[in-house]
Amino acid sequence: MKIKKILTFVFAAALMTSCGNEDGPGGDGGNGGGTEHTEYFGVNMSGAEFGNVYPGVDGTHYGYPTKKDLEYFKEKGLRMIRFPFRWERIQSEMNGPLITTELAKMKEFVQAAEDLNMKVLLDMHNFGRYCVYSNGVNSDDNQFVVIGNAQCTVENFCDVWKKLAAEFKDYKCIWGYDIMNEPNAMLKTTPWVKIAQACINAIREVDTETMLVISGDEFSSASRWKEVSDNLKTLVDPCDNMIFQAHVYFDSDASGNYSKSYDEDGATIQTGVVRLRPFVEWLKENGKRGFVGEYGVPDDDGRWLDILDSALKYLQENGVNGTYWSAGPRWGNYKLAVQPTDNYTVDRPQLATLLKYKTTVQVY
Repeated sequence: MKIKKILTFVFAAALMTSCGNEDGPGGDGGNGGGTEHTEYFGVNMSGAEFGNVYPGVDGTHYGYPTKKDLEYFKEKGLRMIRFPFRWERIQSEMNGPLITTELAKMKEFVQAAEDLNMKVLLDMHNFGRYCVYSNGVNSDDNQFVVIGNAQCTVENFCDVWKKLAAEFKDYKCIWGYDIMNEPNAMLKTTPWVKIAQACINAIREVDTETMLVISGDEFSSASRWKEVSDNLKTLVDPCDNMIFQAHVYFDSDASGNYSKSYDEDGATIQTGVVRLRPFVEWLKENGKRGFVGEYGVPDDDGRWLDILDSALKYLQENGVNGTYWSAGPRWGNYKLAVQPTDNYTVDRPQLATLLKYKTTVQVY
């Protein structure tokens, strides 16, 4: 046991000396000085995670957003793009090679963002799971296993991220690696905090520069952050460039489905602020940086926009940026979408509120 502890210390020390900046290229703290940095708000750009059929057919089950989608939001001043993708599509066999055709599509999108001087957050949109069987036609027979299961080990998860980091680390536009979207109901024997630490260590073997984005447990709940994600404060990034991610929705069950009306949900203008406060307070109490990767409201009742406005004002004032859920060319009439209509000429109702909050200042 002592030998193992010594080796772990030596490994961490070696990583620290190899990091791009001995004080950390970004830092995960907000305490004890630092300098001011402008961070951008933006949108999720969906499509590559669609379908729930694996591998699926590009253009039928899923599809990639385009440079034209990026250009629209760049022109609006929303320069941060959270880019969801699926593990099963980029690596169809665990520990196997990355799929070259999908990797090329991801890189085409990332390069387009880099050409436009936008920022991209690579988001593995898998909820802490891997689909080990899909019939390839629909999702009826899908079989998922949780990370930590014998069929999907922590080592498997670390493997895919080491390979992704090796492919994307040299892009200047990559804001961070969002290592897992909304982990939930993880195995008690392999809690999310243990998986996240292993992934941090693995990525730092190949990339000591790019920021690591760590989602909270139980669907990254902002309102329950102190209850379900407090243990994430024990995570250590040897390169000190880590940020914590929460999600928030304003309907009664915080699911984002908005299946009830505004009045039935019992929402108020302060609903968003109340749900965000536990996360923001935790960041301040622990000297951590924060990001809210998902929030969204329906387009059928303007009172939801008032909640969104108050929530974004609160985030901006507290140095926390975020990305709206969601944009992307495959949403159709989805009531939360901010994808423009009529060949990019008509803005969605939520956009005017988003445009009031384009940047915030973080100190690190």
